[in-house]
Amino acid sequence: MQKKGLAVVAVGGNALIKDKNHQTVPDQYQAAADTMAHIATMIEDGWDVVVTHGNGPQVGFILRRSELAAHELHEIPLDYCGADTQGAIGYMFQQALHNVFLERGIKKSAATVVTQTVVDSEDPAFKNPTKPIGSFLDEAQAKVKMEKDGWTMVEDAGRGWRRVVPSPIPQVIVEADAIRSLIDHGFVVVAVGGGGIPVMRTPEGKLVGVEAVIDKDFGSAILACMIQADLFLISTAVEKVAINFNKPDQRWLDRITAAEARQYLQEGHFAKGSMLPKIQAILKYLDCGGKAALITDPEHIKDALDGKTGTWILP
Repeated sequence: MQKKGLAVVAVGGNALIKDKNHQTVPDQYQAAADTMAHIATMIEDGWDVVVTHGNGPQVGFILRRSELAAHELHEIPLDYCGADTQGAIGYMFQQALHNVFLERGIKKSAATVVTQTVVDSEDPAFKNPTKPIGSFLDEAQAKVKMEKDGWTMVEDAGRGWRRVVPSPIPQVIVEADAIRSLIDHGFVVVAVGGGGIPVMRTPEGKLVGVEAVIDKDFGSAILACMIQADLFLISTAVEKVAINFNKPDQRWLDRITAAEARQYLQEGHFAKGSMLPKIQAILKYLDCGGKAALITDPEHIKDALDGKTGTWILP
């Protein structure tokens, strides 16, 4: 088996929850197993792989359980929700990879690293929280949370009040050296779940958790830079990226340069909650010396790596 290089593969929400009718833990495991089978093929073909993932719905589930049980048990801080989901999703991915490796006779093991991501205390996001999390509350409940717990809450289009938290830009992946060491020893690594658990450094260099969320593609891009990955692959819900999306002149992109991606970004082709952060994350990776990036869906990973589909973005 010829070595192809090191890839960071960021899998999106559809890797765990395919639709609103399939949200249970067994449903999530089945979805995870489907995606890990495609990543196993990549590993068979000679790639060393670090798998990163989102965790938004899972964090939401934990917060909701915590809210419902608040009359009986302590509530769970947001950074600990991130840690909990990294462990649970890592367990799913590890088990799914182990089983597909066993089926195919692949001599590999997977390991999950609970990952912390350093953010800057001066990041403007802390003055302007925008990321909604948790349940909808009525106005009276929201006022209690704002006064008692210091939450920032916003009214959401008549549906109720919802907490918003900062989404700062990730700076450093604390466990990058450990992840690199595991790769060098032949492990498939699951890491940087949900972009990493956001932490800040104190003046003495100590780490403290912070109530925030990190974009998982941005966190993955920082890791890809730090471990000098040869490929940054974002696995999402679409086979290719398009410009003029859903318009008569829609055009699918096969291969573009970073300069072209930047131009399309400035022209407003990429939606804020969808493709925009993915393109921004890829540009961050390429700007730090990354060699190549690819966007496609899990089913087309092999074909995309063979140059048959997907959207490649090159320096």
